[in-house]
Amino acid sequence: MTNSSPVSGNAYEYLDSAGPEEQRRLEAVRRYRLVDQPVEDAYDRIAFVAGAIFDAPIATVSLVEQDRVWLAACQGLTGVREVGKEPGLCASVIAQDDVYVINNAAVDPRTLEHPLVRGELGLRFYAAAPIRTHDGYRLGTVNVIDNRPREVTERQLTALEHLASMVSDELELRLMVIRSAAAEQRMRESVH
Repeated sequence: MTNSSPVSGNAYEYLDSAGPEEQRRLEAVRRYRLVDQPVEDAYDRIAFVAGAIFDAPIATVSLVEQDRVWLAACQGLTGVREVGKEPGLCASVIAQDDVYVINNAAVDPRTLEHPLVRGELGLRFYAAAPIRTHDGYRLGTVNVIDNRPREVTERQLTALEHLASMVSDELELRLMVIRSAAAEQRMRESVH
């Protein structure tokens, strides 16, 4: 269920290319119109629950954009709404289907040089589940972060996957509202 293999030489190729598949993924991110919007309660509650399940001080719901990671919700970091994409933990998660876990970032070869590990935050633990759309695009993550190493249970990881699915469901509801509003606007315009 977890990805524990070291980073290969081209693990961050998503940073250098925005090929057709990445363009379609970015279009999927943008169709939900959540980036650059105020925090919505549904996503904030999901981040809170993720943090509670793991007893982690930081939990987020993130969307990976072309050049940044937008935090649709963030528990434990005041005033942070986006972070740079590279070298990206969230962006690494969306490159795969499984839950991504780093038990101790200080010794994990995937994260030894990561700025969140080496910097002030002192990230040591990270677990994330990809948010997948109903048509198969991985948009971002539900993740938890701690500044101390830790182990997790399969039950916790399954719960994280369920929370990511709940975000996906919320996004689909959001899309239905967006499409309904657009259809209503078109009807109004055709009447006049």
